[in-house]
Amino acid sequence: MGKTLIFGHKNPDTDSICSALVYADLKTKLGANVEAVRLGSVSSETQFVLDYFKAAAPRQVETVAGEAEGVILVDHNERQQSANDIDQVRVLEVIDHHRIANFETSHPLYYRAEPVGCTTTIINKLYKENGVAVTKEIAGLMLSAIISDTLLLKSPTCTEQDVAAAHELAGIAGVDLETYGLSMLKAGADLSDKSISQLISLDSKEFSMGAYKVEIAQVNAVDVNDVLSRQAELEAALNGIIAEKGLDLFLFVVTDILNNDSIGVALGNKAAAVEQAYNVALADNKTVLKGVVSRKSQIVPVLTEIFNKM
Repeated sequence: MGKTLIFGHKNPDTDSICSALVYADLKTKLGANVEAVRLGSVSSETQFVLDYFKAAAPRQVETVAGEAEGVILVDHNERQQSANDIDQVRVLEVIDHHRIANFETSHPLYYRAEPVGCTTTIINKLYKENGVAVTKEIAGLMLSAIISDTLLLKSPTCTEQDVAAAHELAGIAGVDLETYGLSMLKAGADLSDKSISQLISLDSKEFSMGAYKVEIAQVNAVDVNDVLSRQAELEAALNGIIAEKGLDLFLFVVTDILNNDSIGVALGNKAAAVEQAYNVALADNKTVLKGVVSRKSQIVPVLTEIFNKM
């Protein structure tokens, strides 16, 4: 088998990009012929990280079968979140920290899934298990992914393993965890120059929940009104996506990184599922989601339970 491609999910966030880069570094040092690629644009937050640690962004692709027989998935496993032709290649490995859904293979594979806050927390263990030293640049990329996915260790998804890894990696990277972390999150939360289509695609994922199709997008903001002041334009774009993809619900979540709350904009014929899930009432198609910051642990499981009962 020739070169193996390593990539995270569509609309990649910092964890997806950094996990692909650092796992490619580890696999290369172990003698494998691999390349990190990405399935979407680099966000402002991720670009801040790449610039800070002088790392190049992975090459962007939409399909993978034309250049590789085998692939490694990081930070995802669900097929609708992966490469468009994922069914035409062999999945050799998965390194992930999400639920497992819509995933099967015809061959045995290495699958590493742990309920931690970030994929690079797992990959950091893999460096140690394989006796490979972590460089300053690689430590910085892994640290940045942890900061991003755990909102600077404040998300309910954050575990003691993430905290320990973050402090260890900050030391190797030579940065102050709090100072660097806040600067990084603020870089990603500057939405002033983003179009509506960019806001929607920054970090959006499709999910199958029971018999229903759901898409959940999330953006971080210092001021949620940077997004909500454009709600009419946002809703028009979301309704277009709902019609195009046949979605039952599109939930757009704006997370306040300073107060650790979110505002949810819910559209689609099953928007009421959000009301049921959180015991709230939608007003003007939006509601406050008090204390909700994690799509992985506070949104997807709760909505999945509601849809499974429908």
